[in-house]
Amino acid sequence: MSTVADPGKIIEDSPMSRFQILAVAVCIFLYALDGFDVLAISFAAPGIASEWGVERGALGIVLSMELFGMALGSVFVGRIADDLGRRPTSLACLVIMAIGMALAALAKGIEMLSAFRFITGIGIGGMLAITTAMVAEYSNARYRYLCVTLMGAGYPMGAVLGGSVASVLLQHYEWRAVFVFGSVVTALSISLAWFFLPESLAFLCRKRPANALQKINKTLQRMGFKVLEALPELKLQGEVKTGFAELLSSRFIQITPLLCVAYFFHIMTFYFILKWIPKIVVDMGYSPSSAGGVLVWANVGGVVGAIFLGVLTQKIRLKTLVVCSMFLAAVLVWVFGSGQPDIATLSTVAAVAGFFTTSAVIGMYSIFTQYFPPEIRAGGVGFVIGVGRGGSALGPVIAGFLFQMGMSLSFVAVCMAFGSVIAAIAIMSLPKTAT
Repeated sequence: MSTVADPGKIIEDSPMSRFQILAVAVCIFLYALDGFDVLAISFAAPGIASEWGVERGALGIVLSMELFGMALGSVFVGRIADDLGRRPTSLACLVIMAIGMALAALAKGIEMLSAFRFITGIGIGGMLAITTAMVAEYSNARYRYLCVTLMGAGYPMGAVLGGSVASVLLQHYEWRAVFVFGSVVTALSISLAWFFLPESLAFLCRKRPANALQKINKTLQRMGFKVLEALPELKLQGEVKTGFAELLSSRFIQITPLLCVAYFFHIMTFYFILKWIPKIVVDMGYSPSSAGGVLVWANVGGVVGAIFLGVLTQKIRLKTLVVCSMFLAAVLVWVFGSGQPDIATLSTVAAVAGFFTTSAVIGMYSIFTQYFPPEIRAGGVGFVIGVGRGGSALGPVIAGFLFQMGMSLSFVAVCMAFGSVIAAIAIMSLPKTAT
């Protein structure tokens, strides 16, 4: 017999069904797609610099343009997803990403390429916020942190798999082939999202769009749960507050700023490694394909670190894991910048640096879902990612101009590593839970 219950509570308290696991897997794939799309410019950077004669300072700006777009997309698209729904907004983001990647392959100059990367970044930023919220809302309470962490592992996984393909493409074609590949795969992924990512039950239950009960029951049936006879009682309007103002209200005033600071500074360190590895390695005298291989190893380390952290969340306090990862990330970035004798050692150090930088980033995504409730989850995650993306955008730019001023790699690496130290202090300063 069907009963009236909170569908979110049903998901939280029940074992995960095959459909839920499939939905999480699709989100992981989309996150992997984001990882490749963001780093496509890194794989293409040596060829771009060679063909157009771009100096390091200007190249740093190009490397950051989609990150500026991601900041905008995370803040505003995440907020839109809380109002209009996770499903339609995520599909729109995928369309933007596919078009942006295709246009990048057609760019005739550095200004045009920068504009197209900015557009692509808007879609990527929105997807980052939405998929984080969707995975949290598809998962039960027991495996929520693990699922969010595994989703985050998709980001470096996409860079590894896509980077391997990019390295092969760069051996036979010019840099534009990387963007063509990304556009085709992104376009094909739209059908996956269409068929296997239903609207969030938490969103349907809160917003009550037309035929909300039928949509909820259809998804509950696909998940193998009993259907509802009626929608649960809606909270009083005064009890549910959404929007940017709520993120900075007295309830979250200790949380939102600290999360923004932590994400901003650690992501600065993270993207220094990811964005500059290919150019640094090429400048050491290695081929672009070898440089792409080092970047792939950095992301292999990221995948392993993310999975390892996800497993440890079942045994060790999440914030402790993230703080330790941040401090160790700072150490490894410094080691990377101290210089290595050969490509094999360089790849190893890059992999270990990727292990700690990536696991800390992904651990923060789980922390976001811990502190932001469903009614503001996509907007809250998007706001923090968006504000924090300033660090991701500034990291490559600052490093580029430091290099152009004649600073050594070791000096630049120490400066950029310090971001992870600041982030760790911010995470340690968070209250135990949201009020």
